[in-house]
Parts: sequence; structure tokens; C-alpha cells
Amino acid sequence: MTLGREKINYLNTPTPLDRMNRLSDELGINLYLKRDDVTNFGTGGNKLRKLEYLVKDAMDQGATFLLTVGGAQTNHGRLTAAIAAKYGLKAAIVAVDPYPGEISANLLLDGIMGCDVYLVNAENHPGKTESEIMAEECARITLELEKRGEKVYYIPVGGSNELGTLGYYDCAVELSKQTEALGLKDVRVVTTVGSMGTYLGLVLGTVNENLPLHITGIAISPKEPSHKAAVKEYFDRTKKYFDLSFDLTEDDFDVVADYTYGAYNNPVKEVREALYYMGRMEGIILDPCYTGKTFTGLLDMVKKGIIKKGENVVMIHTGGIPGNYTKHHRLEMEKELAPYIHIV
Repeated sequence: MTLGREKINYLNTPTPLDRMNRLSDELGINLYLKRDDVTNFGTGGNKLRKLEYLVKDAMDQGATFLLTVGGAQTNHGRLTAAIAAKYGLKAAIVAVDPYPGEISANLLLDGIMGCDVYLVNAENHPGKTESEIMAEECARITLELEKRGEKVYYIPVGGSNELGTLGYYDCAVELSKQTEALGLKDVRVVTTVGSMGTYLGLVLGTVNENLPLHITGIAISPKEPSHKAAVKEYFDRTKKYFDLSFDLTEDDFDVVADYTYGAYNNPVKEVREALYYMGRMEGIILDPCYTGKTFTGLLDMVKKGIIKKGENVVMIHTGGIPGNYTKHHRLEMEKELAPYIHIV
């Protein structure tokens, strides 16, 4: 139980904390990966920690149906579908995204698990913002489901609400025990910042439990007016929700916004090169949207001396591997990796 809230315990935790020996030698830092990509449902990923709390809350309320939102290739949606299947619930995903021309990657996995995906083309809703379209479609689908006798539990994008932060509060405590057992001091934890729940959960756990960790977030998409302002607003809501005794300012959040490359989930050559580098050095697969951008940022921060030589660094591998099979990323990779294919 964390901050007085209960969860369903279904995860294979603690997840491994693996040292990247070859990368550590080459980069001159002591680099570890926290392997949340090998969690045990729906091909794994960070959202499963959040869903331990969210699905417990849904079941306590008697929900029969989990409704969530995201992009067409949402990793969170895939994992929501997985846990819904495990506990005999139904699930659906609403995405303001046009049909990508094929059923692949997460869309394929969603279907395997029996999850409906509603792809809403914004062009059919002129004059409305994406958030307005999303809200209208969720309301419409919820009404349809309720008419069919379902009790719908809504989960926001990424599972990143106040309750969802507890998944990575737990991870901060778990990780602190692992680094202590290894004798690591002054540990910098590097994680992706997308919907912000993973990052804020790590910060909350670190501050509230007085853990010897420093949490650095690397943003993967632009945000106005700033990522720090957005995290602060999220923290203020969470502080009120849990009646936390401490306060944080924008300056307390270490969020790096230099590696968004201008958009969410866009194909970026530097990110693919970092992804290949990890694969060829350590045999571990990242993804081109989340962990690929995070690792790209980590490498550049080492190069610039922001991450110091000899520093103990843990990167959270949040999963997302199906993203490599999305059409717009896959086609770029196919061109670059064609020389490795020999037809004899």
C-alpha cells in the first residue's frame, strides 16, 4: 500500500537492474538499465505499474469496461487491453489519429487481445481542437457502452493522473533498494517524459521517502508553456489529492527539453542511430519514440559533460518495442538496414 492506496499485485517485480558493461566502458560512466520493458503482460512496459492502481480502483467501483485514450499506436492502450483481458474486463481505445494504412505494431496487438480501437480523423471535425474531439468521442462511446449495460472506467492518456503516479513511486523505492544493494552512491535516474506520470511518480517517491536518487527527465515531445510548468501543475493536483506535506517548485524538476526533435513520435535519424548503437553494443532493443529519444539525450549529455565521467546512471527502459514496427518508422529503418540482408 502506497500513500494509503491499494493496488492489484500482478507484476514480476522487482524488475532487473542490468549493468551495460560495454556501453559503460565506452562512455566512461557506470550505466545501468532498469528493465521495465520485461514486465509480464502485453509484451511489457512502464504503464503496467500504473495500472496496478488504476485497475484496482476500477474493480472496486464495479467497472466492467476500461476506456482509455492515446495515439493510434499507444503503448498504454495496449497494456490497458492486456490487463483488462487478464481480469475479465473489456477495453477500448479512442485515438484522434487517421487510419495509418495498415494494422501493425500496437494496433495488431490490441486486436489480438480483443480491444476495440476508435480512430478519429480530426479532418472530419473542423474547428475543434484535438482535446475537444477526444472528449466528445469518449462521451459518445461511453454513452453507447452504458446503454449496453457496461460500467465504464475512464483512464487518461498514459495512465497519468494522480493515482497513476503511485506506480513509479513504488519503482523509486524498489530501485533505491537495488542500487543500495549494489553499493551505488549519488545515482542519477534518467527517464522519458511523455504524459509525465512516470517522471512525477519517481520524483514523489524520491522526495517523500527521502531516497538517495536524482531524477532527470528527458522530454520526447514539445509542450507549452514548458515541461516544468506542466509537471508543476500535475504535482499541485497530486499534492492535493494525497494531502502531501511537502511542496515543490518548477526549479525542483530536472526536465530536459532539448531532444524532442520538434514533434511526438516523428522519425529522427539521430534517434535511430542511438537505437542501433544500443542494439549493437548490448543486444537490447529500444523504441524510436520514447526510449530512443531518451537514450539519444543521455548520450549527448555525456558528450557535453552534463552527465559527468564516472557518474552512476540508471536509465528506465519503459518498453514500447512494438513502435519499431509502425509504418513510418519501419520504412526508414528498412532503408538503413537493407545492407544487413543478404539473399543468396
